[in-house]
Amino acid sequence: MLAVVGTVPDANFPFVSGQVELDDGEIVICGQRLTINRGTPALLAAAIKTSLAIGGPPIFAYLAGDIGLGTGSRKLYEYLSENLALTSFQAITFHYLLPDVDWHNRVLFALEEMKQRPVLIADAGYMYAAKMSGQAGFYDFFTPDLGELAFLADEEAPHPFYTRGFILHEENCAAEMIARAYEHDNAARYLLVKGQEDHLANDQDVIATINHPTNEAMEAIGGTGDTLTGILSALINAQNDPEASAVTAAKVNRMAGHLSNPNPSTQVLDIIEHIPTALREH
Repeated sequence: MLAVVGTVPDANFPFVSGQVELDDGEIVICGQRLTINRGTPALLAAAIKTSLAIGGPPIFAYLAGDIGLGTGSRKLYEYLSENLALTSFQAITFHYLLPDVDWHNRVLFALEEMKQRPVLIADAGYMYAAKMSGQAGFYDFFTPDLGELAFLADEEAPHPFYTRGFILHEENCAAEMIARAYEHDNAARYLLVKGQEDHLANDQDVIATINHPTNEAMEAIGGTGDTLTGILSALINAQNDPEASAVTAAKVNRMAGHLSNPNPSTQVLDIIEHIPTALREH
């Protein structure tokens, strides 16, 4: 089973943990409903659609409300540090949490105590915490966009706000930033970098570049990076090969966007609805 850990931007949303379902365009967990626009709900919706399409196992989630003050994130960190060692998951994806190195390390200790080590995927704020802790190499996948990759590539930056300007987060600099992130041990086993072109890399080289189909309107749609991570998570959860899963996820995410005939007003849910067809075509 896949577990997704993340926050939602609602101060009143309680801490919940349980199996997640998709119902009438909303995420449902423990009687709570979430609108799918971007962030962790978009990741979850993409993972559910993918898993259903391939006959994969259900999706589990740990969620809490957090509007950037860290309250919900701390609830998640504390619960996971105390309970994660008693669980069993094929994969765990960590998403939007306020970066906190001390709490991250407590969760890492709990992960080390699990009987079977899951595949570990980190994105967004939790990826920042993993890098800031010096433990990036403990993870199997980071899924940064180019701006996030620039932070990984800056061995001196203590926080994304302080990424040095000479490290350019531009498409033609992706390979250089990937190499720099690995040189300074600030990358996971694999990097799946999201952009106009998607790049799958390890510490040896860029393994694959995925750039088809291309649609400029996709760049204006918030949440397409979240859907990519969700698709990848579900494919890994079904015990597929990690490299093949990453390439497939990038291709399916692009194809789902293409099938939605996107324009700047397209919502991420429109793209998510096309994931099953994109998987069949792939």
